[in-house]
Amino acid sequence: MAASHPLAVNVLDASSLLTAFGALGVAAVLFAETGLLIGFFLPGDSLLFTAGLLCVPGSGGVHLSLPQVLIAAVVGALAGAQVGYWIGRRGGRTLLARSRSVRLREGAQRAEELLNRYGHAKAVVLARFVPVVRTVLNPLAGALEVPARTFAVWQVIGGTVWTVGLVLAGYALGSSVPNVDRYLLPLVAVIVIVSLLPLALEILRGRRKRRSATTAQASRTGENL
Repeated sequence: MAASHPLAVNVLDASSLLTAFGALGVAAVLFAETGLLIGFFLPGDSLLFTAGLLCVPGSGGVHLSLPQVLIAAVVGALAGAQVGYWIGRRGGRTLLARSRSVRLREGAQRAEELLNRYGHAKAVVLARFVPVVRTVLNPLAGALEVPARTFAVWQVIGGTVWTVGLVLAGYALGSSVPNVDRYLLPLVAVIVIVSLLPLALEILRGRRKRRSATTAQASRTGENL
């Protein structure tokens, strides 16, 4: 059994994680991705979607229970977010500042922009759907002293919609398309690409703003000369 060979598990591969650990793996990965800064590289979106596919009877070698997956996903995501918030209240900015990961720092910048642009409630919900940002926003919200009650209410709403939505999307596709497990790798690739689009768009938008600001500053400097 795959579960008896943990060293062979690829933590970046949703199928490998689910084969080895089942629904428990879903809870553990989502907890790490949303609660611990070291979990920013984990495959949350693709894991949820793949788990939904594997809940369909006859979908492949591994069959998961839909209720178990839904419960594990919600519990892992919600508990992880609260732990991340707690970590942030006790030194989240320091941890981010010490990180050597460029990707993690860019995610922190995007997360702070979300909080400033949309406000606490909307930002906490939207961050769930953006890889890396959902990892750093929780401790960042704690560091910025977002009210605990506001954070708890909206992270529960966002986390539930994100986890249940993706799992049921995978389950619905698996139920409507025969032998969909044959196309699992391409489907997961599509999910990963789609999940990264918001982050890519935010990065491009940020670069355009910086260029516009630089151009405007250069124009003002030229006028003053």
